[in-house]
Amino acid sequence: MKNTSPDFFDNFSQLNILIIGDVMLDRYWRGKVHRISPEAPVPIVELEHTENRLGGAANVALNIKYLSATPYLFSVIGNDFEAEAFTKLLAENNLYGDGILQSSERKTTVKTRIVSGAQQLLRLDSEDTHDINPDIQEKFIQHLRTFLDKTTIHAAILQDYNKGVLSSKNIFDILNEVHSRNIPIAVDPKKKNFFEYKNVALFKPNLKEIREAFSFPITTDKTSLQNAADRLREKIGQRSTMITLSEKGIFCEENLYNGFIEPAIPRSITDVSGAGDTVISVAALCLASKLNLKLLTLLANLAGGRVCESSGVVPISLEELKKEFHLFVAPLITKL
Repeated sequence: MKNTSPDFFDNFSQLNILIIGDVMLDRYWRGKVHRISPEAPVPIVELEHTENRLGGAANVALNIKYLSATPYLFSVIGNDFEAEAFTKLLAENNLYGDGILQSSERKTTVKTRIVSGAQQLLRLDSEDTHDINPDIQEKFIQHLRTFLDKTTIHAAILQDYNKGVLSSKNIFDILNEVHSRNIPIAVDPKKKNFFEYKNVALFKPNLKEIREAFSFPITTDKTSLQNAADRLREKIGQRSTMITLSEKGIFCEENLYNGFIEPAIPRSITDVSGAGDTVISVAALCLASKLNLKLLTLLANLAGGRVCESSGVVPISLEELKKEFHLFVAPLITKL
């Protein structure tokens, strides 16, 4: 077994991770509710605070940074007021912004959540979901190719929210560029182009997504999940499969090994937003560090559960992950 010592955490700071996918602003309007509107049976929120956070693939980049690695984010946003807010947040968080292209034909995706206490009352989405146009797509690939020719990348993450950046054509071209440089790829897919991600190192759908992808029933039983992974491999040839199971944990398997389910640690769940971003971030760093699949799954499971204890979309820090490791994994290390 490779790198089961906590010393592997030190390696994270040496890693460069490429993140490609749909980015967005996660906006929060927070206030208190004391009464119901006389105009309609809805609560009146007395607005106290507004906040913008990085969402989507940008939250993955933020997770990578908080875990001490170096993220390189590539995406397409609009040429609008919200784009200014997004690029300002990138700068405030010292994140690489040269991979962000702007298009006047698109909106910058914004998810606005109205929250009172720990309860989300309403979400408003402003977005475009059509594929990026051919001119932007070609410019995107040329920009990515130039970047990869001069930058060492240890792993890549494709983070798909079906907002149009990862179109079928763009996926094909991105995979060609990244595969040709022998960079391991981790994918967090969505429904539209689910089977376009060929021969990647790690494919990470959630249970709902894998069920929607196939016509046969899939349960949370290990045998059923292994069957789904095997059928998936017939279509896309992934090396490893990771299926997140919410409160039941994570199923993971590799081409040469039987699958297993890593149970979730019981927690006080506040908000599941962004948990998938954290899971794929930790998994990609483990891939780049060449950790074994069991340890990769343990760490990703712990990280995803930890962020669910916080309100809103938040990253996990390396110190938090180390703490989780020493609490829950280190006592079991001899069994890995």
